[in-house]
Amino acid sequence: MLAAILLLQIAAGLVESASHDYNIYHPMNEIEDWMNQILFDNPDIVSIERIGRTYEKKDINLFKIGERSGVMKKAIWMDCGIHAREWISPAFCQYFVKQILQEYRNGGEMAEIMRKLDFYVTPVLNVDGYRYSWVDNTTRLWRKSRSPGPPGCTCYGTDLNRNFNATWGTFGISTNCCSEVYCGTGPLSESEAAAVTRYVEQRKEDFLCFLTIHSYGQLILVPYGNPNFTAPNYDEMMEVGLGAAEKMKKVHGMSYEVGTSPDILYPNSGSSRDWARLTGIPLSFTIELRDNGTYGFELPQDQIQPTCEEAYSGVKHIVNYVHHKKVSGAGTMATASLWAVLLASCITTTTITL
Repeated sequence: MLAAILLLQIAAGLVESASHDYNIYHPMNEIEDWMNQILFDNPDIVSIERIGRTYEKKDINLFKIGERSGVMKKAIWMDCGIHAREWISPAFCQYFVKQILQEYRNGGEMAEIMRKLDFYVTPVLNVDGYRYSWVDNTTRLWRKSRSPGPPGCTCYGTDLNRNFNATWGTFGISTNCCSEVYCGTGPLSESEAAAVTRYVEQRKEDFLCFLTIHSYGQLILVPYGNPNFTAPNYDEMMEVGLGAAEKMKKVHGMSYEVGTSPDILYPNSGSSRDWARLTGIPLSFTIELRDNGTYGFELPQDQIQPTCEEAYSGVKHIVNYVHHKKVSGAGTMATASLWAVLLASCITTTTITL
């Protein structure tokens, strides 16, 4: 009798499936199994969508999470694993999904949020690269996609976070196809970047926030990577980012710096963060998780849980801001319209303040 009750609770999403360990790194096949289990456990509020395929013909899948309403709702985007070696990033996406589902089932604020907002979460965007980083120790620090270089190049891969159509090919990139920051043969030359662009642009009026999770450096980056441009709502994004960093520090005492990439890291172009803001999504952030260089991309597994706990606190702050300040759409359309005018102006001048 107790076993039957437990099975019913698991099917209803009231009890977390015990088969997935959130405190270890998982290869791609285990992440895919986990996604299917999450869908099985939560069929009322979770669906899986394929947004595209990688160069190696692997599916790029995302979760859509939220109460079904029969109409398109406002939404928050999150992707993880755009750089293959940043294993803590997909680990956080897994943790994030688990947490919001638990909080939804417990009622309270997350239940209210999911009535009004949908979450679109891609646990691993660079599927080919992530799989390759698991082959052996020699491939562990692979960063890029796995597409072949242009004719005459014997190297593989493009930096997907230099391949988006956001002042592509200008700052923080290389045209050397063997470089880790090789930007590709043109904007959206990579099927993975093209898949995100195509999917998001089809419903860009619905997305209020774009979150892309990376490591390492303990940073919260706001647009733009191009030092000549300033986002129209830079002050707002800085305020939200600083608030998130404050929440994160309260969890385990870890400090996260907030600013544009040129201000606190280095100039770069072609990032998904910048593209999302350029396309009209009001809030866009890159979160660089632990650490500050002691372990770098090989963060020990015993730091997965504390990293995810602090990151969740920061992301939850951003989600709450979107819910309270943006979910009604007030001001969003005005910002998007302003951007459309400024973008047209940008075609003829590169020094305009955007």
